[in-house]
Amino acid sequence: MTGNDSFIVLRQVGKIYRMGDVEVTALRDISLGIQEGEFVAVMGASGSGKSTLMNILGCLDRPTAGRYLLAGRDVSQMSRGELAAIRNRMLGFVFQSFNLLARTSAVDNVGLPLQYAGVSYRERHQRAEEALRQVGLADRLHHHPSQMSGGQQQRVAIARALVTKPRLILADEPTGNLDSRTSTEILALLQELWRSGLTVVMVTHELDIAEYASRVVMMKDGCILSDTRRQARVADAAVESATAEAVL
Repeated sequence: MTGNDSFIVLRQVGKIYRMGDVEVTALRDISLGIQEGEFVAVMGASGSGKSTLMNILGCLDRPTAGRYLLAGRDVSQMSRGELAAIRNRMLGFVFQSFNLLARTSAVDNVGLPLQYAGVSYRERHQRAEEALRQVGLADRLHHHPSQMSGGQQQRVAIARALVTKPRLILADEPTGNLDSRTSTEILALLQELWRSGLTVVMVTHELDIAEYASRVVMMKDGCILSDTRRQARVADAAVESATAEAVL
């Protein structure tokens, strides 16, 4: 599905990296449409092209061939400044490694995108607090990353992605550094955001993580191997924890 009514439209997108005289084809003729409000997991082994696809969706890179339309706008030929503006206004990023400033409080980490956008200190502090409350960290506003668990740090990272009120959340292996129970808590939060109307695209190499999305796009050798809609598995950390204890 690549219709004009889709929020995200990729039309015959290709990406070639040139390293000296060597060309590496990362994406081959990718056509994909994502409706606003979908939760899509992009799966594939290392080298499948999923990270390159995420970089293009996130306006961090441009395709070598084809077109990328986001909310009806062709961003594939935009300048760096225009792409930065799109990222600041429409996109929120969540990474495997959290990417938090170690000597900065949670509320100030979350407010960084607003600081770069020139928002006043008072407003960005207020909006950062709201985002932290949204992810269940109202009692951790002034904690530093070293004072928080991995799951709490990832919640701070998600709050930072939400603070600009984006329409699209891009999550790159968001549970890669977390244990099983904490991973389920983060997936529950992503599902909550999805059900609130946000579009979520998550890269993962783990099938059990992809099961929490409503659609799974499988990639191999720079191509889409399959594209399947499914009933998303409901993330409930409390239930899974109780089940694990019962087994023990």
